[in-house]
Amino acid sequence: MSRVFFIADTHFGEDNIRRYENRPFADIHEMDRELLLRWNTKVGKKDSVYVLGDFGAVGREKEILLQLNGIKYLVKGNHDIQSNEYYRNAGFAEVYDMPVLYGGFWILSHEPLYINENMPYANLFGHVHNSPIVKDYSRQHYCVSVERIDYCPIEFDEIVKSMQP
Repeated sequence: MSRVFFIADTHFGEDNIRRYENRPFADIHEMDRELLLRWNTKVGKKDSVYVLGDFGAVGREKEILLQLNGIKYLVKGNHDIQSNEYYRNAGFAEVYDMPVLYGGFWILSHEPLYINENMPYANLFGHVHNSPIVKDYSRQHYCVSVERIDYCPIEFDEIVKSMQP
């Protein structure tokens, strides 16, 4: 049975983000190796992975995507500046410019969206990395920036379980 995973802000190949976010890797090569290893340890070939923006690997997307397990979908972030066709040709099954409604309840976006307790939705997002301004999760939101999920995709069932009151 296939599973569904989420992740954001991998920034493959981008050394500036490693330094800026104080990622625990000696250099960009170690960061990329570890991201690939952790991804493939959790995700199977038939699983689905939603990347909620800022995939990285500029100019190397196809090379990186070929090494990653799963069927990959991209909800574009502010660093994903190429055309949707470019990302599809690199290996994403589908690419979205705008937030996506998943399962009729979950809004998938790169940046956090305003959701209040009276709204019948929850938001899965990235973008904020390790910012202390945003909590990891609540009943109606969950941040899947890699810094908050041990640098590997997190399974949807684990997200749902965490958000239960």
